[in-house]
Amino acid sequence: MKITKEFYGNDLEGNSVDLYSLKNDNGLVIKITNYGGIITHIFHPDKNGNVDDLVLGFDSLDEYLGEHPYFGAIIGRVANRIGNAVFNLNNTEYKLVANNDINHLHGGLKGFDKKIWAATSYEENDSVYLSLSYLSEDMEEGYPGNLNTKVIYSLNNSNELKIEYFSETDNDTIINLTNHSYFNLNGGKSDIKNHSLKLKCNYYTVVDNSVPTGEIRKVDGTPFDFREIKQINYYWDKLDNGYDHNFIIQDKPGELKWFAYVEDPDSGRSMEIATTQPGVQLYTSNYVINVKGKGGAIYNKQQALCLETQHFPDAINKSNFPKVVLKKGELYNHITIYKFNS
Repeated sequence: MKITKEFYGNDLEGNSVDLYSLKNDNGLVIKITNYGGIITHIFHPDKNGNVDDLVLGFDSLDEYLGEHPYFGAIIGRVANRIGNAVFNLNNTEYKLVANNDINHLHGGLKGFDKKIWAATSYEENDSVYLSLSYLSEDMEEGYPGNLNTKVIYSLNNSNELKIEYFSETDNDTIINLTNHSYFNLNGGKSDIKNHSLKLKCNYYTVVDNSVPTGEIRKVDGTPFDFREIKQINYYWDKLDNGYDHNFIIQDKPGELKWFAYVEDPDSGRSMEIATTQPGVQLYTSNYVINVKGKGGAIYNKQQALCLETQHFPDAINKSNFPKVVLKKGELYNHITIYKFNS
C-alpha cells in the first residue's frame, strides 16, 4: 500500500494543483486530484491480468478546467437538480442560478467540482487516505451559511474505495454531496450496454423534465426493475433516452447497505457499491456527445454509467423526501464504498 503525490498543473488563476496516486497490493491504482476532488483514473486488472482504466476523463488538468460533464468530481453543495432554481429555508426564499434549463444543477456555475481543496495524505490501519477540505463561504452560489466540508478517500487491500463526507455550518443551509464518476468496466473498449446491473431498490422517484414530481412508485412492471441482475439495455426500447433517475435504497439513511452490483462479462470485472445514503442516481451518460477524452477517445451516449449516491433530487422542495437541511451545530456525514473485483 502506498500513496504518492505529483504536480498536476495550474488552474486558470495560476494556483498549483496536485495529483495523488493511491495504490494497493493487488494492482489497483486510483488517481485523484485536489481540483474538484476528481477521480481521474481507476486502473484495475481484468480476469487475464490486463490493466485498464475504468473511468471516463481526460489526460490533463487543462482539459478538466474546461466545460465537461462533471467527470469524477465531488458535487456540492447540492447534487442533482433543484426545481426552478429556488428553495425556501426558515421562511427565506433563496434564488439560485438556473444552469440546467429552468433548474439548478450540481451546485451552480462554480460548484465544489471546480474548487481547489486543501489536501493531506497518510497511511493508517492498512489503508491509504487522501483527505480533502474546503470552506464554502456564506452565499457562495446562493447558499446560506459558511460550510466547512471534508471528503476522505481511502483504499485498502480488499479493493475498496471508500468515500466519507463530513460537513458543518454556522447557519442553517442545505447539502447533498456525491461523487460523479463515470464507470466503464471494459476500459472503454465499447459502450456499457453489455454491462449487467443489479439494484436492491424497490422504488424510484417519478420525474417530469428530469425533476421529481414527489411521487414515489414501485419498480414492479417498469423499466426500473433491476432487483434481479440483467443487462443495462434490457429495457432500452421502453426508454426515451436511457437512465437519469433516482432509485430509493432505504427509507432511513445512515445504515451502510450494499445495494448495487455491476459486471462486465468480457473483462470479468465487477463492482459492488454500498452507501449510507437514501438514494442513487443511475445515469447512462445520455448527454455525453462527442466529448474528446483520454488518449483521443471520443465519448458518446451510453459510454459509461454513473451511480451517484445521494439524497433525492429537489428534496428541499418535496416535503415527503428525506431532508437535506443541515442545521447549525449538526454534523453531516455519509459513506459510499466502491469494491472492485475481477
